[in-house]
Amino acid sequence: ILRETLSKRGVRVITGLGKYFRQVDKNRNGFLSQAAFKEALKVFHLEIPEGDFESLWFVLDDNKSDKVDYGEFTRAVFGEMNEYRKAFVRKAYMKLDFNKTGSVPMVDIRKCYCAK
Repeated sequence: ILRETLSKRGVRVITGLGKYFRQVDKNRNGFLSQAAFKEALKVFHLEIPEGDFESLWFVLDDNKSDKVDYGEFTRAVFGEMNEYRKAFVRKAYMKLDFNKTGSVPMVDIRKCYCAK
């Protein structure tokens, strides 16, 4: 049910949810509790029946930690990236990580990317 709703409303809802997740993640650990996740869905008018929510939570919280992160959520809804997209992301990252350190500081991103 959630996947159908999201596919109709698209990228704006997903990016909005991502921003919302970061706002309500008060301790900045990257995770949301079940109650916070349910509230996030409600804020974006993605309310689903309780039985369906329990099934969704079972899939999202596969390690039984009683919390979920945004990455788990998007993978559950959209699945993994296809090989073409993965290769594209790797290629872009390799350009950003020109020092080959395995991480990209913001200053290096600014050298390669302009958001204007």
